[in-house]
Amino acid sequence: MAEGSVLMHEDEQHENVPAFEFVNVNSTEFHIGTFRDLWLEVLNPEVYSHCATAPEVEDVEFIEEMGIEPKTLEELKHICGADSLKRGHEDPDSLPSDPHLSTLKLRKRRQDYKETLTRDTLDRHEVYANELEMISVGKKPESPGDLIPEGEMVLTFNIMYPVLFQRFKRVRAFQTVHVLGSQRLTELRDAICCVSDLQVFGEFSSTPDMVPQFISKDHYKSAFFFFNGTFFNDTRFPECRDISETTREWARSRGFPHFRTAKMEDASFYDLRMKVGFPYYYTHQGDCEHVLILTDIRLVHQDDCLDVKLYPLITHKHRVVTRKCSVCHLYISRWITSSDALAPTDPCLFCDQCFRMFHYDDEGNKLGDFLAYAYVDPGTFN
Repeated sequence: MAEGSVLMHEDEQHENVPAFEFVNVNSTEFHIGTFRDLWLEVLNPEVYSHCATAPEVEDVEFIEEMGIEPKTLEELKHICGADSLKRGHEDPDSLPSDPHLSTLKLRKRRQDYKETLTRDTLDRHEVYANELEMISVGKKPESPGDLIPEGEMVLTFNIMYPVLFQRFKRVRAFQTVHVLGSQRLTELRDAICCVSDLQVFGEFSSTPDMVPQFISKDHYKSAFFFFNGTFFNDTRFPECRDISETTREWARSRGFPHFRTAKMEDASFYDLRMKVGFPYYYTHQGDCEHVLILTDIRLVHQDDCLDVKLYPLITHKHRVVTRKCSVCHLYISRWITSSDALAPTDPCLFCDQCFRMFHYDDEGNKLGDFLAYAYVDPGTFN
């Protein structure tokens, strides 16, 4: 695993200050813990302090820095303040009938379209997205012991759809997560929401009421991250095994460099060497593969969520259209059938009510021959 966060010589320090390796694509490799130490050495503690500076103190500092009189400062506040941008009682939602600016034209077009809708309200997905944003902005913990230490770093990861989703496998991030530099890799692993973890395996046409309560994540707990030539395996549970072994054997047989292994639960993000904008790798459930991209790394600010218990913090989820029952077209699908003479298609999706009405009599006896499997809709995490 990468070396600890220690001060290095000047040449080595420059190696841990990220620069573009490929312009506008990804940075050079750097040690996250050392990068943090370098920032804390040069920054004034007031810059990353969680305590807001009093307005009176800011005024005094501004006067001293600019060399002006207090009267001049008051005049600047009056001329350059936000109130000077207002124009009486003008309605910000009203637009001219024939705007000339491109932004106003687009806004006018959108406004005219929304007026044609019979129902113009926020749906549950947009409401939840707003809640995700509001829960994190400037939130302080109830207990002082849960306050994030000053000088902590926050890393932003985009989690891509698994390659099983052909439609989104290259370009679509389904989840954005903020993690703290001091957190373990297992905490990020537990925060990743994937529909593969919720699958229930088995055929249940003869026993629809006996679907087991455990899901794939409870039964198949093995997983690994691949960061910078090292496979970090989840070994927290006795049933976990090294599922990266097959990949390492394949690479060894083809002359690739030797890859190291480490325990996911023993490594924090401060121990890693990474590149901003570079794709990394996460595998679970045997063959469910995700690309992870580190998109941002910075010190925690006083306007961030400061409750350590809320991290890893999910700040975005991609909205997926739920798949409705093929019969009623009202409820979300819960069953998928195959070789089913009663179904309009093969395979076919059913909600629980339509599934039981079509395939079982009043006493619960199976009608006809078909195969039935529990179905987990991709929109579950909406």
